[in-house]
Amino acid sequence: MIPIAIYHWNIGIVSRGKGKSAVAAAAYRSGEKLTNEWDGMTHDYTRKGGVVHTEIILPPHAPPSFADRSTLWNSVELYEKAGNAQLAREIDAALPIELSREEQIRLVREYCSSQFVSRGMCVDYAIHDTGSGNPHCHIMLTMRPLDERGTWAAKSKKEYDLDENGERIRLPSGRYKTHKVDLTGWNDKGNALLWRKAWADISNAYLECAGSRSRIDHRSNAERGIDELPTVHMGVAACQMEKKGIATEKGELNRNIQKANRLIREIRAQIGKLKEWIAELFKARETAPEQPPQSPGLANLLMKYLSVQREKSRKYSQSWQRQHAADELKTVAKALSYLSEHGISTLDELDAALSSVSDQADAIREGMKTAEQRMKELQKLMEYGRNYQTYKPIQDEYRQIRWKGKQEKFAEARRAELTLWDAANRYLHANLPKGTKTLPIAEWEQAYADLKTQRDSDYTKLKETRAEVAELQKIRKCVDIALRADQPEQSRAKRHEQER
Repeated sequence: MIPIAIYHWNIGIVSRGKGKSAVAAAAYRSGEKLTNEWDGMTHDYTRKGGVVHTEIILPPHAPPSFADRSTLWNSVELYEKAGNAQLAREIDAALPIELSREEQIRLVREYCSSQFVSRGMCVDYAIHDTGSGNPHCHIMLTMRPLDERGTWAAKSKKEYDLDENGERIRLPSGRYKTHKVDLTGWNDKGNALLWRKAWADISNAYLECAGSRSRIDHRSNAERGIDELPTVHMGVAACQMEKKGIATEKGELNRNIQKANRLIREIRAQIGKLKEWIAELFKARETAPEQPPQSPGLANLLMKYLSVQREKSRKYSQSWQRQHAADELKTVAKALSYLSEHGISTLDELDAALSSVSDQADAIREGMKTAEQRMKELQKLMEYGRNYQTYKPIQDEYRQIRWKGKQEKFAEARRAELTLWDAANRYLHANLPKGTKTLPIAEWEQAYADLKTQRDSDYTKLKETRAEVAELQKIRKCVDIALRADQPEQSRAKRHEQER
């Protein structure tokens, strides 16, 4: 099996309408001090650690002055007049730890040049690595094209809608109906999938050149045919706490998801082997017409197993024989009890029972996956809800400051808290019903606890299913020995020859 390296790739928009600034984003990612000429705010991130490489890549017709970060993003800010303007597109991606720093830089450079600069975008990227095992890159892209003179051009244009006669359609307001036409193709929704795949393809080419067997895959578990629930993205804070030995909700949820995924894989693999074994027995029975057509009785085969084992033990001491016989008798008694309890007496019925066990295991896991998915959603709601409540007083204090210089100084001093509040505010606004005034954090916590209890109960049931499959494996071992003993020496030799 090819080792899978870490794949993480996200895309988003730096929008003024959401309180963001392209200059502020560029300052943070590059670890520099930049002043936004649009609103006069200075963003100083020179004390930020972990910025190991920054670079600006420009298309041929871009002004050479855009090689300066402040000039580039201030040009964007000043050209966009709207209060809700989309200022930049941003991509963040995990870098393969299997590559050297120089290889990581060349990987990002090639990716940006081939996917974005070649289409006329200006690229500003930074590589971050704090030494915590999570090297990653931030890629900022301009969203407005440049014309051949190096000046900003239109992103889109309006076209009139026409009726079946080719005439403009007049609205009740007296205006004509129009629609917007994208002039760049950069906003096409299909681009995200293409850019995700390109990141995987180029990364894998670099991994191969580096002699690494690891590969990354941009597809989801479902697209890869893997019926497993993916784990939660931990984030920097949770990762650091886990490394210090402090358990987090995200870490605990991930461990539970991984345990359940491993358990269901094990159950399915064992059931698959048992089904293959029974299919081989059925096939052998069909090719041996001299054998009776009815399905062999499992009880008889287990008793045959006992006699075979008794015969084998004759060459050992009497005391060993007694102990061995007692152990084998317990094994067979347990097997017969299981078969009787489940109404299984033949191989056909054993085959049907295996299908039933498989269906039960899958049904249990599906229920667990539903609970885990909801727990993931609740975990995010709780995290953002707590951040919202914790940092709202700071946000309120920031808004109450009337003097611009004092407000800027306050924002710089409390940048982290204000950023966390803003992220929480945006997430809750997008995921809660309109008009929600009070955050039901206690209800979320109770729902999470209830789902955890349910999930733990289902996990216990899944472990019991594994125990059932293990018992069936023991029955298979006994039956195999009995069947081999029943086969004439000639038949065994013939089968051995066929297998060779």
